[in-house]
Amino acid sequence: MKDREKPRQDTLYVASLEKGLRILEVFSEDKLELSLSEIARETGLDKSAAQRFVNTLHQLGYLNKNAETRRYRPSLKYLDMAYAYLWSDNLVQLAMPRLIELSRQLQQTINMARPIDQEIMYVVRIPGYRTSYGASVIGRRVPALTASSGRVILSRQDEATIRKCVNEWPLKQYTPWTTLDRGKILEDILTARDKGYCMSLRQVLPDEINIAAPICTLDGTPVAAIHCSLPVIRWTLEQAEAEIVPHIVETARSISPPR
Repeated sequence: MKDREKPRQDTLYVASLEKGLRILEVFSEDKLELSLSEIARETGLDKSAAQRFVNTLHQLGYLNKNAETRRYRPSLKYLDMAYAYLWSDNLVQLAMPRLIELSRQLQQTINMARPIDQEIMYVVRIPGYRTSYGASVIGRRVPALTASSGRVILSRQDEATIRKCVNEWPLKQYTPWTTLDRGKILEDILTARDKGYCMSLRQVLPDEINIAAPICTLDGTPVAAIHCSLPVIRWTLEQAEAEIVPHIVETARSISPPR
């Protein structure tokens, strides 16, 4: 669980609410079902407090409880919040028709990612014919320095900011080919800044080439990235650059959120 920075001298900050939200956030793709003790350990709450919060969330319908194992997992009600977010994000609504058209045109997996803290989160995922389940679920987070989407979004910042982020932001090895050399990552980001797009090979999934281009507001602020995944058994980097990149870049440039 990530440490939170508590607001200083904020009289409107409700610590008990923050603790409850900590429990909602503890579940993930590798923490699907947790016992009360595991929830307490992962959130840093004492077991008594965790029990009260967990029981409340269970009573409100946010957590399901297995009567036999006494373990908890997210309920269907979680999707209410995701549904509300997708309707409230004007960029998703603005981009969706263009992303659908791009997917039909290329017959490949098309995603849109938003930056969040030091990561990117997929908010739109249009799967191709061979997309795995894990690569089709919205809400997945990936370290920005690892994902082509994160690198291309970061490439729109000034060089001092880029260098600071490359030096300080976390990395995660997903495949034997995931780049952990920060110097090489910096080089890739600066190349993406010059070209206007980013390409990566086998960084998050071992059988994929990834291409990303930034979506920027009218003043040039990066707010998202379009991301296309290609199978390495059918594509080379050279083919992808020649045949796919122009369509990704063109679509990204056609989406201009006001802010």
